[in-house]
Amino acid sequence: MLELFRLDHELTFPAVELALNEPNGLLAFGGDLSPQRLVHAYHQGIFPWFSEGEPLLWWSPDPRGIIYTQDFQASRSLKKSIRKNTFSVTMNMDFISVIQQCANIPRQKIINNQQEYANTTWITEEMIGSYLSLHQQGWAHSVEVWDEAGELAGGLYGIAINGGFCGESMFHLKTDASKAAFWALIVHMRSFGLTFIDCQMMNPHLATLGCREIPRKQFIKMWREAILKKISSDCWRQQSLRFEL
Repeated sequence: MLELFRLDHELTFPAVELALNEPNGLLAFGGDLSPQRLVHAYHQGIFPWFSEGEPLLWWSPDPRGIIYTQDFQASRSLKKSIRKNTFSVTMNMDFISVIQQCANIPRQKIINNQQEYANTTWITEEMIGSYLSLHQQGWAHSVEVWDEAGELAGGLYGIAINGGFCGESMFHLKTDASKAAFWALIVHMRSFGLTFIDCQMMNPHLATLGCREIPRKQFIKMWREAILKKISSDCWRQQSLRFEL
């Protein structure tokens, strides 16, 4: 019988190879969402994912979903939509609004043996507070998309460790605004020589953006190389981003 690892006050995790096959990638439970523990987890390719009322769960799935920055090609319809909406994009201008909007998105959940949208979220108030602390410490970053009136239309956020970026969530209030955020981030990462985004787990929406699955062993090797890569401090500073129209 397989036993799930229980974390305590020490900032340690079991090896990712010990994660369960079912549910895929579940590695441990417990611990806390302190910035120190979160940074330690992300360094090892481990991330938290749980819903309100559930224990704090830690994951490292096999296979892992990633998007190579060179793979993404903006469609004609997306380019047309961005021109029509005259979106502008920034980085780290309004992290708190982005993560709160991501938390408000109805998530897919199994209800009565069918996959439906439910008013549940894995971005709990505790998680918002922890990731806001990571943002203030320079680990968590947001991409904001603004409409012509200067209103927030969409965005995304994630964790950056040197040359490694782990995407956490995205949202849109206007059509294609989340894709606009993603495209601008891809262009930005390419300009600094960053080669992939960690998407954690594949889903149908990510597949439309070019997400593919690779073995965990391959991902961990790539991730370790990425987070050791020294990049300019300009990469993750507050700034405006651009498209390649």
